[in-house]
Amino acid sequence: METDGSKLYVEQESFRDSIATIDKEGKRAWIFPHKPNGKYYNLRSYFSYFYLVLFFTLPFIKVHGEPLFLINILERKFILFGNIFWPQDFFIFGLGMLIFIVFIALFTVVFGRVFCGWACPQTVFMEMIFRKIEYWIDGDATYQKALKKSPWNSEKIFKRSAKYTLFFLLSFIIAVTFLSYIIGVDQIFKIASEPLKVNKGGFIALLIFTTIFFLVYSWFREQVCLIVCPYGRMQGVLLDKNSIVVAYDYVRGETRHKFKKNETRTGGDCIDCNACVHVCPTGIDIRNGTQLECTNCTACIDACDHMMESVHLPKGLIRYDSESGIKNKTKLTFTTRMKAYTAVLCVLIGVEVFLLATRSDYDATILRAKGMLYQEQPNNQVSNLYNIDLINKTRDSLPVVLKLENMHGEIKLVGKDLIVKKEGVTKGEFFVYLNKNELKGRKTKLEIGIYSNNKKIRTVNTSFLGPVLQ
Repeated sequence: METDGSKLYVEQESFRDSIATIDKEGKRAWIFPHKPNGKYYNLRSYFSYFYLVLFFTLPFIKVHGEPLFLINILERKFILFGNIFWPQDFFIFGLGMLIFIVFIALFTVVFGRVFCGWACPQTVFMEMIFRKIEYWIDGDATYQKALKKSPWNSEKIFKRSAKYTLFFLLSFIIAVTFLSYIIGVDQIFKIASEPLKVNKGGFIALLIFTTIFFLVYSWFREQVCLIVCPYGRMQGVLLDKNSIVVAYDYVRGETRHKFKKNETRTGGDCIDCNACVHVCPTGIDIRNGTQLECTNCTACIDACDHMMESVHLPKGLIRYDSESGIKNKTKLTFTTRMKAYTAVLCVLIGVEVFLLATRSDYDATILRAKGMLYQEQPNNQVSNLYNIDLINKTRDSLPVVLKLENMHGEIKLVGKDLIVKKEGVTKGEFFVYLNKNELKGRKTKLEIGIYSNNKKIRTVNTSFLGPVLQ
């Protein structure tokens, strides 16, 4: 039998059974957040301006003729801070991704979803570019709602046309920049300058990305954070009572009631104005506690602080804090879990730094030719045929000379001299000739030095196959 207390609890927790962007019939409920204003919004704006300048200029910065950043999946070529990484370096890249995941976990444990509200590209583009254009053309939330309900008159047609035209142009610019990180700005210029039939694939990719970005920022919007992005689900696992989140101080705020002038106020400081709900871009009520939809954008903090100032009550009713901090009025403590994450992160960073420091600009593989045995040669010599693969990760061509390091013998190349082009791969064949008295048995260990410009760049170990000695 349900008691009054349990019934009240069910009613209070009923918000978890649905999301604000879906109505009772299962249809999309469009969110019209009021334009935020305040200290945190201004700080986010300044950070976003820096972020956007960085995003749109990085593809054009080049070092030694190469972009500063390039994630070319098609050619399996990655450039980070001017350093080129090839598939042979994938283990370093993989470890870097692992470090990034651990960093996200540690960062979320301590600071919640502050990344979502302040640095996520989806939030930055949506709230700091597209939303501001919408406020400029359509007006604040009240006018946007009225415009949506109004018939298709000249004003509505003009505003919709202007807004979506600007949205599409911005989506095109974002798509161009995004592709510049993948295929490089030079290839983008080729697509723009050469005939369509020459770069049909690149043009189609550009059109697809432009359409995707346009649909995301004009229609899908906050649904990306609620439905597509896995980070919101991760926070449910990673957050604990000590994590810093955007939180409502229920100890101070409850019980909430409307503000009346010249009234001796009793109960909590929350005046139940719903200002925090009206500015929320995902339509939640932060007073219900930490929720999946909350991106820590701080719009509710600015709105609440403004209302508290208006009624002459202390600010900070909604603020950055932890559950423990609100309940027990304690400061953030560095918990055992935080220490464990930090220790793992430090170890991984140490390994990554070591791998980057010891990473070679050259790779070489030497193997005996498949299906080939040794060959008896004149003058009591034996030869083996080898295949060599040389990888040059530098921006200079590499002439290569092979030398035996631990044996007296001779190396004879098959064909032309070995020259590895910059950022290229070269294959070759060569014979190794050894005197029979140099052989140590059926297999003899060989060390072959790879030299370029009289400097050893690599030593490769292989084996030499010979006859069984009597």
